[in-house]
Amino acid sequence: MTIRGLGQVAIRVHDVPRAVAFYRDALGLEYLFEMGPLAFLVRFLVCGDVQLMLATPEAELDHPSSTLYFVVDDIHAAHDELEARGVPFEDEPHLVARMPDHELWMTFFRDPDRNLHGLMSEVR
Repeated sequence: MTIRGLGQVAIRVHDVPRAVAFYRDALGLEYLFEMGPLAFLVRFLVCGDVQLMLATPEAELDHPSSTLYFVVDDIHAAHDELEARGVPFEDEPHLVARMPDHELWMTFFRDPDRNLHGLMSEVR
């Protein structure tokens, strides 16, 4: 058996239509389809062949979700654009680490269910 890559990431949400509006309209991810209490979105050029599944949690699994880190070229411009779309940020873009050939910058925001996600940028 060989794992070829990541095919899907699930985010627990309490209101699927509200979450679809956030990920589709505020973040600009491509809406694919809904099936019962699930919704699927993707942005092939940005996320590769990875789907994002929005799902209401089962009662025994209602705990915080994984953090998604979205890679952007210009973290300041991306922060400003998403903030103008109503995305609530926790902080401003900031330097996280100096690497030998680049600086790693990040900033963090929350979706309507308070799941934490980040923008990251490698600045040469």
